[in-house]
Amino acid sequence: MSFAAQVKSELCRAALSRKCCAQAEAYGVLLFCNLFSASEIRIVSESEPFLARLPQLFKKAFRLEFDRIPAPGSVGKRVFSIVAPEKLSAIREVYGVEVAGMVANHINFAVLEEPCCRLAFLRGAFLAGGSVTDPEKSYHLELATSHFNVSREVFALMRECGFDPKQATRKANYITYFKRSEAIEDLLTGLGAPLSAMHIMNAKLEKTIRGSVNRQVNCDAANMGKVVDAAQSQIEAIHRLHQAGQLDTLPDKLKEAARLRTEFPEESLAALAGRCDPPVTKSAFNHRLRKLVELAGQEKG
Repeated sequence: MSFAAQVKSELCRAALSRKCCAQAEAYGVLLFCNLFSASEIRIVSESEPFLARLPQLFKKAFRLEFDRIPAPGSVGKRVFSIVAPEKLSAIREVYGVEVAGMVANHINFAVLEEPCCRLAFLRGAFLAGGSVTDPEKSYHLELATSHFNVSREVFALMRECGFDPKQATRKANYITYFKRSEAIEDLLTGLGAPLSAMHIMNAKLEKTIRGSVNRQVNCDAANMGKVVDAAQSQIEAIHRLHQAGQLDTLPDKLKEAARLRTEFPEESLAALAGRCDPPVTKSAFNHRLRKLVELAGQEKG
């Protein structure tokens, strides 16, 4: 199941307890569905939870049944429709829509006076015309409608509800969308999908942890490379001093540093410093190695 399907499934678990909220949710469905005209309502979806919710939603909102429902056992995109004039008239009456006004749909904000009804409206809009990407890949949630006025009014409604969407046009559709993970989390929580919002938070946290680990690994690898290069350079310098017969003439501290560096080429400076007799600081041991490299350079020159 895709993440978008999981979100819609969670949203469909919201109780249909209040008639006003059921009407508001149905309103969102109608304005974002396939067709809402004076002659027909047509809702097309392949979301099983949404398809199961639709008959209950319309019965609660309008005390009506659909004229066309999917055949039992059908799969893929399925269609619910209403064409009976008396049913269409009853639905228009709920929203104060005149037949002449069906040419260009608008949102009747008088139906959405209560905050709960506004969120129910947006939930219906998402169920009918919304999508959201898998947060493992990217962050993007959008509502798409073919009605320009509805898209503009939904944008304003979301702003009033405390959300901060963006707008775009794609072919014949008008898009209201979010790109920020925090904004998507807030919207899903408000619509009734807190578990899906938590999923986004967790996915974002995992990305952050993986990124931090990768950066640390890359940093450690780079540092290790520098350590290996430095050790190799030091060992080569010690070999040059040995070949030139200069190693035995050096002070005991430098001879000890040369011996430890060649005997334990993979150990860190701190570990080698601890092997000195008596033990010295990492800084002191590093100074001795730099002195060996400097002497070898003079010998080479």
